[in-house]
Amino acid sequence: MQLIKNKEFGGERPLYTAHDVELDQVTIHLGESSIKESGNIYAHDCRFEGKYVFWECRGFKVEKSYFAESARSSLWYSENGTLSDCQVDAPKMFRRMKGIDVSRCQFPNAQETFWDCSDIKLRDVTIAKADYLFMHCSNIDIQDYKQDGNYSFQYAKNVVIRNAVINSKDAFWEAENVTIYDSELNGEYLAWYGKNIRLVRCHLTGEQLLCYVDGLILEDCTFGPDANLNFEYSTVQATIKGDITSIKNPTSGSIQVEGKIGELIFDENQKAPADCKVESGASKA
Repeated sequence: MQLIKNKEFGGERPLYTAHDVELDQVTIHLGESSIKESGNIYAHDCRFEGKYVFWECRGFKVEKSYFAESARSSLWYSENGTLSDCQVDAPKMFRRMKGIDVSRCQFPNAQETFWDCSDIKLRDVTIAKADYLFMHCSNIDIQDYKQDGNYSFQYAKNVVIRNAVINSKDAFWEAENVTIYDSELNGEYLAWYGKNIRLVRCHLTGEQLLCYVDGLILEDCTFGPDANLNFEYSTVQATIKGDITSIKNPTSGSIQVEGKIGELIFDENQKAPADCKVESGASKA
């Protein structure tokens, strides 16, 4: 493997088509497509300032490096990319990629990141300003994760999340095959029009949660007092610890609430079969 150490590059395509290269303490200044059409790249303690760095790259590993805000859209159309211990200030990272492994990284400006990607693994990652995150992604495995940003995981498929805090309005809209363990989910309209959504020991806040879901399972979850008008037109099997503010027009299944139900609404707008059984520690319906 060729070693490039303590060098600076800029302009258009300075390392275009590079293969089997180790970059150590290298700076990529403003410009475009610096390492495009490359493969088997290892970068350590590097700084990336230009756009479109790793495009059409078949195998790269970046450690303890920095992507400046100007390095937007640097990770597209590539396969088998690893980032660890990096600070990524650039938005619009990871598009149309397969095989992504990210650990111990910070993304403070991550809007429109992770689009049309598959086979994604995240460990100990913090993401902020992340509107429209994980759009149309599949095969996602996340653990020890914190996110701030709306409209995340829309149309995502085959998602497993553990030990996360996700602050996101409209999260998991029309998502499919999602399982979330031991996490906090904050935001309105959670998982509307989803399919096969399973939440285990999660805490939920926000209005009108989990509506229009086909195949909803909740196991020992809790709801904040602002979580109202939940489960409308969903098929659901749920065990809820503590109280819940309101339940409205679930379509079928069973909901068991350990505490009290503030308001249970079954009105003329119910949808067939309209036979969901709801039980609480205080009453049954």
